[in-house]
Amino acid sequence: MRTANDRARKKIRVILTGATGMVGEGVLHECLKHSDVEHVLVINRRPCGINHPKLSEIVHADLFDLSSFESQLSGYNACFFCLGVSSVGMDEAAYSRITYGLTLYVTGLLSQLNADMVLCYVTAGGTDSTEKGKSMWARVKGRTENHLLKLPFKKAYMFRPGYIHPTKGLTNAHRYYAAITWMYPILRWLIPKHVITLEEMGRAMIHLVSQEHEGTILDSQEMAKVAQMR
Repeated sequence: MRTANDRARKKIRVILTGATGMVGEGVLHECLKHSDVEHVLVINRRPCGINHPKLSEIVHADLFDLSSFESQLSGYNACFFCLGVSSVGMDEAAYSRITYGLTLYVTGLLSQLNADMVLCYVTAGGTDSTEKGKSMWARVKGRTENHLLKLPFKKAYMFRPGYIHPTKGLTNAHRYYAAITWMYPILRWLIPKHVITLEEMGRAMIHLVSQEHEGTILDSQEMAKVAQMR
């Protein structure tokens, strides 16, 4: 039986990016099975291949121009931004175009259209908030975080995972995970600040829409704590 507290919980309407990647697929999986999530709109360059009563999808090749879809992007209170690319083989300009430019374009538009929106952005452990370090990807991620925190979201949280343990049964985990997943219990014990399950990450995002967290930057250990919130 649902209690009065259950009935009072905020219904969550999510816009999610990156659903064709490992992290986005896992977060979407958690959203679709969570009772607090009422609807999920996925924005992708290609179909995510999932059918569900809670799910709708915008498939558009050029995510730098969502002007024709603006009428579909309002009425949401959460953005789970899971889209990202590896910096391997990319120069700073190319990496910045996606990691900084595309992220700021999409989130800037969503923040203007949804005054009550909470942003959860998946960045990475080791991100350089000073923007001055030697690591190119860390500087770009730091610049992206810093600018996201200035956008007019109700609240914005930066998720900085290290090793992300995939959800069993999902299809978009990187191939090398098959060789290292056995190490998860050891890593979780040795370096808990840098190890999180994809299930915990998704639940943490959902919980932060309704319940505030003191800080804006979460490592894996903090994500795990938030995932246990009720």
